[in-house]
Amino acid sequence: MTSAGQPTATDRPEDGGLGDIRHGTRLGVLDIGSNTVHLLIVDVRLGGRPVPQRSHKLTLRLMRYLDEHGTISEEGVAALLAAIGECAAIARDEHLDDFVVMATSALREAKNGEAVVARIEREAEVTLDILSGADEARLTFLAVRRWFGWSAGRILLLDIGGGSLEVAIGQDEEPDIALSVPLGAGRATVGFFDADPPTPANQRALRLYAKGVLDDAVAQVKPFGRPDHVIGSSKTIRSLARLAGNLMPGVGDADRAVLSRTQLDDWLPRLAKMDAASRSALPGITPDRTFQVIAGGIVLSEAMRAFGIKQLDVSPWALREGRLLQMLDRV
Repeated sequence: MTSAGQPTATDRPEDGGLGDIRHGTRLGVLDIGSNTVHLLIVDVRLGGRPVPQRSHKLTLRLMRYLDEHGTISEEGVAALLAAIGECAAIARDEHLDDFVVMATSALREAKNGEAVVARIEREAEVTLDILSGADEARLTFLAVRRWFGWSAGRILLLDIGGGSLEVAIGQDEEPDIALSVPLGAGRATVGFFDADPPTPANQRALRLYAKGVLDDAVAQVKPFGRPDHVIGSSKTIRSLARLAGNLMPGVGDADRAVLSRTQLDDWLPRLAKMDAASRSALPGITPDRTFQVIAGGIVLSEAMRAFGIKQLDVSPWALREGRLLQMLDRV
């Protein structure tokens, strides 16, 4: 049985699972991230693309519930339980054929993470799939590859989450190397900014730290060759691209969103002079991202500098879609 009490593909007769996929099945993934608890439900069929049916997102910003030792507070655990319980109830009502609950860096790295996971599983009656940083990078890379296709050639992926930055490169669906480094937008905001808007000293400190971390990441990625296509994913990058980037004609009726480092660096000083309320009034900067968009922008700027990136494309698909694609592939 799955975490929502729905039968999995392995619970069905061998030919029944394939038959269901041929005629359509409903899958769900609940992503417990550093910023949000996000439920995504899609309908899929053999040979067809996943069609979103429902999305339910609750803003949590789990980093604000960490104490100086990296322990999630009781208030944070209660907020997690409430959000997960709400999403799991929706998933049960949808009668899903398969349902996965996954957690990323915030829970994985918390000092009391193991105890919190056990409590969530017991009280919310779900089973958590704790992803490693490399798992996050690989699944996001899979989603990006499927979205952009084989014609994209060798892809370099940058994905900025709340707790970590994922980097991957490769020309297949499995990247040649997948890295996760502690440069998430939420983590950087909590760790380096003590004012809103952040002071110039705050920003310089973050840039220096990011440079050191990224120089090491570049050294690991460089042996795998230069990319043909650089792609950014995550809500932070999509928000920055909507604010500072360009929309260009894409294949079919879909627009292609691109963001250059020049555009990004032109906007960052202006963003850094605004407080959170003012930033949320800008196009693309949603209330749940306004507190960490400056740190995310600085991390992205330094990542583009470190990897020698002048411009990147923005992917609408990321980790959740990658996990759903993996579920479908396994069936």
